[in-house]
Amino acid sequence: MKFVDEVKIRVKAGDGGNGAVAWRREKYIPRGGPAGGDGGNGGDVVLRVDPQLSTLLDYRFVREHKARNGGHGLGSDCNGTDGEDLVLRVPPGTVVKDGASGEVIADLNEPGDFVIAKGGKGGLGNMNFATSTNQAPRFAEDGTPGEEKELVLELKLLADVGIVGYPNAGKSTLISVISRARPKIADYPFTTLTPNLGVVGWRDRSFVVADIPGLIEGAHSGAGLGHQFLRHVERCRVLVHLVEGENPEPGRAPKADLDAIDRELALYSPELAKKPQVIAVTKVDVPEARAAGEKLAKLLGRRKKPVKVHLVSAVTGEGMKELLDAVGRVLFKQAEPREAGHGRRLGKPRAAKARA
Repeated sequence: MKFVDEVKIRVKAGDGGNGAVAWRREKYIPRGGPAGGDGGNGGDVVLRVDPQLSTLLDYRFVREHKARNGGHGLGSDCNGTDGEDLVLRVPPGTVVKDGASGEVIADLNEPGDFVIAKGGKGGLGNMNFATSTNQAPRFAEDGTPGEEKELVLELKLLADVGIVGYPNAGKSTLISVISRARPKIADYPFTTLTPNLGVVGWRDRSFVVADIPGLIEGAHSGAGLGHQFLRHVERCRVLVHLVEGENPEPGRAPKADLDAIDRELALYSPELAKKPQVIAVTKVDVPEARAAGEKLAKLLGRRKKPVKVHLVSAVTGEGMKELLDAVGRVLFKQAEPREAGHGRRLGKPRAAKARA
């Protein structure tokens, strides 16, 4: 209940106040003339990006949001007060869509304000319509209504790295080892239902990692809450694909799992299939899982473009440093460090040939 990533709300900006029809009636001032003030403007509905928020829970049960109306004009040339703006705070990464058409209205990533519904304009009082030929206008303008919209707010996590894979592949355990995130971890099969975020320190830099809840075949069409989970992968720059080394379920094997999740990513969005991936086989502290991981590494290493497979264990810590180095190099586009004894030989530069 604490993490909500999609809500439907209705917002209504304030209506503009009506202009007034009034007359100046003061002692010793005959024929004072029209003195009706203007109506005040209605308040706007403003979406404010707040970096301290990470959920849309505030809008789960409160669906109607209305800004204040502008005040009506008064006599003695007094204008009505402007309606107060209604500020709705949302977390970074919120996508605002039209509730009827599904069209994206705004993608709110950076802190700041976005006016989602404009308040109505106040009407003019009768003092504005006095002319030489109509010195006593007996009419005024009504205020215009504020905008009213049905909205869908979708939260897409802002993370540099997304950890994807089948349920129970070890994603929550991995993020708990490489960061200070503390997701629920148990010694029985279950799957995470909400993404977890953690900050990872790497050399002199840091990056945000998201533990994406487990995906299954058919996730691109909504199976297993796939749509809700895949949404959070879209903003990640690098994917860490975790594959379980040994799985007792029939038809499950590291290569089959790898292909199945890649297929779901591509079917959901072709852009996801193009994101760089770092592949890791987990739980290699178990001999059977290590053997399956080594087999997958040999298979992918024989491709035309060889793919490196990392063998990792959250229990023993094996392969964790190498995995983070691989992720960091891809994320920050750094060259892989050269091994000792390789590369160009150091020595005195060759003397330039004398010109003839």
